[in-house]
Amino acid sequence: MLNVGDSITTDHISPAGKIAKDSPAARYLAERGIAAKDFNSYGSRRGNDEIMARGTFANVRLINKMVPQVGPTTVHIPSGEEMAVFDAAKKYKDDGKQLIILAGKEYGSGSSRDWAAKGPFLQGVNAVVAESYERIHRSNLVGMGILPLQFKDGESADTHGLDGSETFSIDMQGGNLNVNQDVVVVTSTGKSITTTCRLDTDPEVAFYQNGGILQYVLRKLM
Repeated sequence: MLNVGDSITTDHISPAGKIAKDSPAARYLAERGIAAKDFNSYGSRRGNDEIMARGTFANVRLINKMVPQVGPTTVHIPSGEEMAVFDAAKKYKDDGKQLIILAGKEYGSGSSRDWAAKGPFLQGVNAVVAESYERIHRSNLVGMGILPLQFKDGESADTHGLDGSETFSIDMQGGNLNVNQDVVVVTSTGKSITTTCRLDTDPEVAFYQNGGILQYVLRKLM
């Protein structure tokens, strides 16, 4: 869905600022009779999952290498259309496609904004492959059931010639994962990439195997 570079912050992923008038969140509000002057900000509407899902990757300063300009858009690969990230994610989700994000160093840096993990989950993101992660954001991804994979030292999406248009097959080894084990990612171009699974503790492995921390806790209670 996205191919982003270094230092993508939680504000790039889940902005707290003003809701732009031409954004998916603005369309959602307008369809429900909310006047543009009352759209307010993502921060003020963080209790509304419909708004926050539409606001994920809606930062106007987002740099996505799949498109030529800065902004909250990406390319929907099957159609070749450029559109808002949420709109592309919805098309993929409606078609039953799982999503992956390629990223550089320090993915998820900045404040430990929980919606920066919740939003991608609601958009259908199943895995991130990054050069490195901010500590708390990596943990938040695991808590939402999103698999954090890490390129080996000196490797990146660029060194592997990935541009984000590929499809990916991740060898989950039947779900029998271990702490920091190697996980092989095979691309539609035939490239095989060995990554490190950033499930850093046994409890994190258990959280991920249960689909996230909420599902894990509920199953323990039951």
